[in-house]
Formats: sequence, structure tokens, C-alpha cells
Amino acid sequence: MLSGLFKNSSFGTKLVISFFVILISMLFFTILGILISIPLFGFNLSSLINSMGAPDLSNIAFIKLFQSAVSLGMFVVPPFIIAWLLKGEIASFLFINNKTYPFSILLVAVIMVLAIPFINFLAEWNAKLSLPEFLAGLEQFMKNTEQEAEKLTMLFLKAEGIATLTVNLIVIAIIPAVGEELIFRGIFQKLFTDWTKNTHIGIWVAAFLFSAIHFQFYGFLPRMIMGAFFGYLLFWSKNMWLPIAAHFTNNAFAVITYYLMNKSVIGDGAETMGTGEGSFASALVSFVLVASLTYILIRYQKEKNAGQVQVFAEESQNNKQLPS
Repeated sequence: MLSGLFKNSSFGTKLVISFFVILISMLFFTILGILISIPLFGFNLSSLINSMGAPDLSNIAFIKLFQSAVSLGMFVVPPFIIAWLLKGEIASFLFINNKTYPFSILLVAVIMVLAIPFINFLAEWNAKLSLPEFLAGLEQFMKNTEQEAEKLTMLFLKAEGIATLTVNLIVIAIIPAVGEELIFRGIFQKLFTDWTKNTHIGIWVAAFLFSAIHFQFYGFLPRMIMGAFFGYLLFWSKNMWLPIAAHFTNNAFAVITYYLMNKSVIGDGAETMGTGEGSFASALVSFVLVASLTYILIRYQKEKNAGQVQVFAEESQNNKQLPS
């Protein structure tokens, strides 16, 4: 029986098993995505390869479907298999079985919106970093990679109607929020925390991996900071749905904002908050507001969690007193 098979294994074994599951799952879903795309979009092998190598508006539907398949295989499915192999109890291992409170979700969403000037400030500062002269080749490679990633992001975000906007929310916001939080916070953060016996190391290592996997070097710092915040949300709340909600809000805000800007409903103010002249002041205000609301969230969540523990204890005591 495979359930909990590696429960008492070493950190190295658990890490290898985790990567193996991710690799096999990603390969399976990648092949599945290709097999679905060939009849759906009328591809042959040559046109399929060309579409993968040169994404544009003519093949963006295929790119979105293929990216979704890869994301499902790489991030969404593996955590459940890994949790089953490492513990045998999926829900408790991934912290997806604890009660979620609407006020906590609302607070998380507000926090992420208020954090935008601070995140943009960090991104602008990160983008100004330059490498030493002897690493000029690496720096040029990083810039080219960043430009390609930005080009693909703009293609993904482009939406003319509600149907495409909905697809974008699924592909860019829902799938990454669920999958990336489950794998980085649910699996890697837990593995490195258990190994080092240090929560902070576990959180920051997972945040580093989370940022590195995106291969967007000039956005590395803000993404790592966000990853650490998501990690602390899980640590404070013991509830995976809060970092998922935070991640979703961040991505969904970008998708909806770009859609409204493209429709000339709003200007580009939301996109540039925390940059340019006066950026430090707006970033500082943003940070203070985020810190204040996060404190309120922690206190609220701890009170709710303590109440749940008390209710559970009372119910257990009452059950013991019932006649058999």
C-alpha cells in the first residue's frame, strides 16, 4: 500500500520523491495537452512545434491550453500525490481542511490590493540592478528572457470580451494560485521546515524557489517577498486557502486591470502606483497599511482557530460522556 509509504523517510528521499512525482505528472499532462491540441486546433507535428516556439495572437488559444495542461501537471496534481505518499492524509498535510472565514478572505484581498505600490516599488528598484562588467553576457541573457516573458504575458492578458477575460482568470489567476501555493507552500515549505526545524528558513527557501521558477530575473525580489508573505500567511493561519486567496487576488487584479485599461475604462494609474516620482512615500504608506491589516488578520485568525479548538474539545468530551 503506497499511502504514507515515505512517512518516515529522510529529507533527501522525500525531496527526490517529490521531484520525481512532479516530473512524471508534468510529462503526462504535457503529452495530454499535445494530444488534445492536435485535433482541436488541426495541428500536425511541424505546426505544433512552430506554435510553441513563436506564440502570437493567431495561436494564443493553443498556448493557453498547453500552458494550463503543463501547470496542472507541474503544480496542481503533484501536491496531492506527494501528500498521499509522504503522510497518507492529504487534506491535513496540505492544510486544506481547516475552516475558512469570509472576513479573513476579504482582509487578504484588501491587503494584496493595498500592497501594489510597495510591490511596484520593489520591482522598479529590482529592474535597476546591473551586474558587473564580466557578467555582461549573463545580464543580456536575463534582459532578453525578461522581454520574451513580458511579450508572452501581454499576449495572455489581451482580452476583447468577457469570455476571454474569464479564460484569462482561469489560466493566469486560478490555476497558478491553487497549484503554486499547494506545491511551494504545501510541499516545499513543509519539507524544508521539517528538515531545518526552522519555520523561517522553510518559508524563505520556498519563496526563493517560487520566484526562481518564473525565470523573470528583474522581478525576482518582489516575487520572492510575496512568496514569503504567502508562506507566513500559511504559518499564521494554518489554512492554505488564505495564501491561495492572496495569490489569486494579486494575479486577478492584474488581469482585470489590464482588461479595463485596454477598454479605456480606467487609466494606467493602477499599473504605475509606487513607481516614478514620490514612489518611496507611496511604498511606505502601502507597507504600513499592509502591516497593520496583516496584524489584524493574524489576531482574528488566531481567535477563530482557538475557538475551533475549544469547540472540538467540548464536542469530544460530550461524545465520551454519551452512553454506549
